[in-house]
Amino acid sequence: MALPSWLERLRAAGKTALVQDGKRKIHYQFEDGKEMAEEYDLKTGQLVSRKWREKNTLGGSGKWQVEVGDPASLLLGGLESELIKESSSNPVFMRKDTLSSFQWRIRNLPYPKEVYSVSVEEEQRCCIVRTTNKKYYKKFSIPDLDRYQLPLDAAALSFTHANNTLIITYQKPKEILAAEEQLQKELKKIKAANSESGDCKTQ
Repeated sequence: MALPSWLERLRAAGKTALVQDGKRKIHYQFEDGKEMAEEYDLKTGQLVSRKWREKNTLGGSGKWQVEVGDPASLLLGGLESELIKESSSNPVFMRKDTLSSFQWRIRNLPYPKEVYSVSVEEEQRCCIVRTTNKKYYKKFSIPDLDRYQLPLDAAALSFTHANNTLIITYQKPKEILAAEEQLQKELKKIKAANSESGDCKTQ
Protein backbone atom coordinates (compact mmCIF):
# COMPACT_ATOMS: atom_id res chain seq x y z
CA MET A 1 0.00 0.00 0.00
CA ALA A 2 1.42 3.38 -1.04
CA LEU A 3 -0.15 5.46 1.73
CA PRO A 4 2.42 4.99 4.53
CA SER A 5 5.38 5.79 2.28
CA TRP A 6 5.36 9.57 2.92
CA LEU A 7 4.83 9.00 6.65
CA GLU A 8 7.72 6.53 6.59
CA ARG A 9 9.93 9.14 4.93
CA LEU A 10 9.02 11.63 7.65
CA ARG A 11 9.77 9.07 10.35
CA ALA A 12 13.12 8.19 8.78
CA ALA A 13 14.23 11.82 8.37
CA GLY A 14 16.57 13.44 10.87
CA LYS A 15 14.49 15.85 12.95
CA THR A 16 15.25 18.71 15.31
CA ALA A 17 12.64 20.69 17.20
CA LEU A 18 12.55 24.15 18.71
CA VAL A 19 9.82 25.87 20.69
CA GLN A 20 9.71 29.61 20.07
CA ASP A 21 7.13 32.43 19.85
CA GLY A 22 4.24 30.07 20.63
CA LYS A 23 5.23 27.74 17.80
CA ARG A 24 6.83 24.31 17.58
CA LYS A 25 9.40 24.45 14.79
CA ILE A 26 10.48 21.16 13.22
CA HIS A 27 13.41 20.82 10.83
CA TYR A 28 13.62 17.64 8.72
CA GLN A 29 16.75 16.42 6.95
CA PHE A 30 15.95 13.76 4.34
CA GLU A 31 18.32 11.08 3.07
CA ASP A 32 18.31 12.65 -0.43
CA GLY A 33 19.69 15.94 0.96
CA LYS A 34 16.37 17.83 0.89
CA GLU A 35 15.36 19.84 3.94
CA MET A 36 11.88 20.73 5.14
CA ALA A 37 11.02 23.22 7.89
CA GLU A 38 7.57 23.33 9.46
CA GLU A 39 6.02 25.53 12.13
CA TYR A 40 2.99 24.48 14.17
CA ASP A 41 0.89 26.57 16.52
CA LEU A 42 1.55 25.14 19.99
CA LYS A 43 -2.02 25.58 21.23
CA THR A 44 -3.96 24.25 18.22
CA GLY A 45 -1.42 22.01 16.46
CA GLN A 46 -2.27 23.97 13.28
CA LEU A 47 0.41 24.03 10.55
CA VAL A 48 1.49 27.66 10.17
CA SER A 49 4.25 27.31 7.57
CA ARG A 50 6.12 24.71 5.52
CA LYS A 51 9.13 25.39 3.32
CA TRP A 52 11.59 23.28 1.37
CA ARG A 53 15.22 23.58 0.43
CA GLU A 54 17.45 21.34 -1.67
CA LYS A 55 21.10 21.35 -2.55
CA ASN A 56 22.05 23.41 -5.58
CA THR A 57 24.21 22.10 -8.43
CA LEU A 58 27.40 23.00 -6.54
CA GLY A 59 26.28 21.09 -3.46
CA GLY A 60 25.51 24.18 -1.37
CA SER A 61 22.15 24.95 0.20
CA GLY A 62 19.61 26.39 -2.21
CA LYS A 63 16.96 28.98 -1.38
CA TRP A 64 13.94 28.11 0.72
CA GLN A 65 10.71 27.60 -1.28
CA VAL A 66 7.49 28.30 0.62
CA GLU A 67 4.73 25.68 0.29
CA VAL A 68 2.47 26.83 3.16
CA GLY A 69 2.50 30.27 4.79
CA ASP A 70 3.30 33.78 3.67
CA PRO A 71 6.06 33.81 0.99
CA ALA A 72 6.83 37.46 1.80
CA SER A 73 8.20 36.46 5.21
CA LEU A 74 11.24 34.95 3.49
CA LEU A 75 12.18 38.31 2.01
CA LEU A 76 11.78 40.36 5.14
CA GLY A 77 15.02 41.78 6.39
CA GLY A 78 16.94 40.50 3.39
CA LEU A 79 18.51 42.43 0.58
CA GLU A 80 16.00 40.84 -1.75
CA SER A 81 13.18 42.91 -0.30
CA GLU A 82 15.03 46.01 -1.46
CA LEU A 83 15.69 44.58 -4.93
CA ILE A 84 12.44 42.76 -5.65
CA LYS A 85 9.32 44.67 -4.79
CA GLU A 86 6.03 43.50 -6.26
CA SER A 87 3.43 46.09 -7.03
CA SER A 88 1.09 46.28 -4.06
CA SER A 89 -1.87 45.91 -6.42
CA ASN A 90 -0.69 42.62 -8.00
CA PRO A 91 -2.58 39.46 -6.96
CA VAL A 92 -0.76 37.65 -4.12
CA PHE A 93 -1.17 33.85 -3.98
CA MET A 94 -0.47 32.01 -0.74
CA ARG A 95 -1.51 28.85 1.05
CA LYS A 96 -2.83 28.99 4.61
CA ASP A 97 -4.32 25.71 5.83
CA THR A 98 -6.86 24.97 8.54
CA LEU A 99 -6.94 21.77 10.60
CA SER A 100 -9.56 20.20 8.32
CA SER A 101 -8.75 21.72 4.92
CA PHE A 102 -6.06 22.98 2.56
CA GLN A 103 -6.72 26.65 1.89
CA TRP A 104 -5.35 29.21 -0.55
CA ARG A 105 -5.84 32.96 -0.50
CA ILE A 106 -5.40 35.18 -3.54
CA ARG A 107 -5.32 38.80 -2.44
CA ASN A 108 -5.93 41.86 -4.62
CA LEU A 109 -8.69 40.30 -6.74
CA PRO A 110 -11.41 42.97 -6.75
CA TYR A 111 -13.92 41.28 -9.10
CA PRO A 112 -17.26 39.94 -7.79
CA LYS A 113 -17.58 36.25 -6.86
CA GLU A 114 -19.56 35.30 -9.98
CA VAL A 115 -16.56 36.19 -12.18
CA TYR A 116 -14.46 33.30 -10.79
CA SER A 117 -14.50 29.60 -11.50
CA VAL A 118 -12.31 27.10 -9.66
CA SER A 119 -12.04 23.59 -11.07
CA VAL A 120 -10.11 20.36 -10.61
CA GLU A 121 -8.12 18.95 -13.53
CA GLU A 122 -7.76 15.28 -12.57
CA GLU A 123 -5.47 14.40 -15.48
CA GLN A 124 -3.03 17.22 -14.74
CA ARG A 125 -3.46 16.73 -10.96
CA CYS A 126 -4.05 20.41 -10.35
CA CYS A 127 -6.68 23.06 -9.62
CA ILE A 128 -7.34 25.97 -11.98
CA VAL A 129 -8.71 29.42 -11.16
CA ARG A 130 -10.23 31.31 -14.10
CA THR A 131 -12.13 34.58 -14.46
CA THR A 132 -14.78 35.22 -17.08
CA ASN A 133 -13.24 38.65 -17.71
CA LYS A 134 -9.88 36.98 -18.57
CA LYS A 135 -8.10 39.12 -15.97
CA TYR A 136 -6.70 36.26 -13.87
CA TYR A 137 -5.64 32.64 -14.43
CA LYS A 138 -3.82 30.41 -11.97
CA LYS A 139 -2.94 26.73 -12.02
CA PHE A 140 -1.72 25.11 -8.79
CA SER A 141 -1.18 21.61 -7.44
CA ILE A 142 -1.78 20.13 -3.99
CA PRO A 143 1.59 18.56 -3.08
CA ASP A 144 0.08 16.75 -0.06
CA LEU A 145 -2.22 14.71 -2.31
CA ASP A 146 0.73 13.89 -4.58
CA ARG A 147 2.87 12.77 -1.64
CA TYR A 148 0.12 10.45 -0.40
CA GLN A 149 -0.76 9.44 -3.97
CA LEU A 150 -4.42 10.34 -3.51
CA PRO A 151 -6.78 11.43 -6.32
CA LEU A 152 -8.21 14.95 -6.56
CA ASP A 153 -11.89 15.19 -5.75
CA ALA A 154 -13.90 18.05 -7.30
CA ALA A 155 -16.52 17.70 -4.54
CA ALA A 156 -13.90 18.66 -1.92
CA LEU A 157 -13.25 22.02 -3.61
CA SER A 158 -15.11 25.25 -2.82
CA PHE A 159 -14.40 28.98 -2.87
CA THR A 160 -15.64 32.28 -1.53
CA HIS A 161 -14.75 35.92 -2.10
CA ALA A 162 -14.48 38.73 0.46
CA ASN A 163 -12.42 41.91 0.95
CA ASN A 164 -10.78 41.61 -2.51
CA THR A 165 -9.55 38.13 -1.57
CA LEU A 166 -10.50 34.84 -3.23
CA ILE A 167 -10.43 32.04 -0.64
CA ILE A 168 -10.22 28.51 -2.06
CA THR A 169 -10.83 25.56 0.27
CA TYR A 170 -10.15 21.86 -0.36
CA GLN A 171 -11.39 19.51 2.37
CA LYS A 172 -8.61 17.18 3.49
CA PRO A 173 -9.33 13.51 2.72
CA LYS A 174 -9.71 11.22 5.75
CA GLU A 175 -6.43 9.46 4.89
CA ILE A 176 -4.51 12.73 5.28
CA LEU A 177 -6.35 13.69 8.47
CA ALA A 178 -5.42 10.31 9.98
CA ALA A 179 -1.78 10.60 8.87
CA GLU A 180 -1.51 14.16 10.24
CA GLU A 181 -2.93 13.04 13.59
CA GLN A 182 -0.35 10.24 13.74
CA LEU A 183 2.46 12.63 12.82
CA GLN A 184 1.42 15.15 15.48
CA LYS A 185 1.71 12.45 18.16
CA GLU A 186 5.23 11.63 16.97
CA LEU A 187 6.32 15.27 16.71
CA LYS A 188 5.24 15.89 20.31
CA LYS A 189 7.66 13.16 21.42
CA ILE A 190 10.65 15.01 19.96
CA LYS A 191 12.38 16.88 22.74
CA ALA A 192 12.74 20.52 21.75
CA ALA A 193 16.30 21.82 21.83
CA ASN A 194 15.18 24.61 24.17
CA SER A 195 12.43 22.68 25.96
CA GLU A 196 13.52 23.71 29.46
CA SER A 197 12.77 27.37 28.73
CA GLY A 198 10.29 27.06 25.85
CA ASP A 199 7.79 24.38 26.79
CA CYS A 200 7.41 25.58 30.37
CA LYS A 201 6.38 29.05 29.28
CA THR A 202 3.84 27.89 26.75
CA GLN A 203 2.03 25.29 28.84
